[in-house]
Amino acid sequence: MKPDQISELQHAILQVLWDREEATVTQVQEDLAAAGRDLALTTVATLLSRLRRRGLVDHRSQGRHYVYHSAVSQRDVRRSMVQDLADRIFGGEVSAVVSHLLGSEEIDSEELARVKELVLQKERELEDRP
Repeated sequence: MKPDQISELQHAILQVLWDREEATVTQVQEDLAAAGRDLALTTVATLLSRLRRRGLVDHRSQGRHYVYHSAVSQRDVRRSMVQDLADRIFGGEVSAVVSHLLGSEEIDSEELARVKELVLQKERELEDRP
């Protein structure tokens, strides 16, 4: 399974593991419940097992329990999900994605300044390439 093909709930589970670095099924369930997702322990265990089969999480044994950790970085998952969205919705055109995001009335001057700095940084990186 590619990271761009995960559900919102699977992403929430990965977020718990990224935040904690590792967690038992019970800890994942508790964190999800604190975030408003009240799931049965067996449901969380099943989801973790599925994520493990797909190579997105792994575990180690600690006594009679498994302690899970993410096998993929948050950055890689974000990159994959955004690229999938850009490909499906915007035909892979970065400028179309940026244009859409900048068209939002919720962007403030500080956020716009950060976007400008990212563009300048990317331009410098491209200029430094051989």
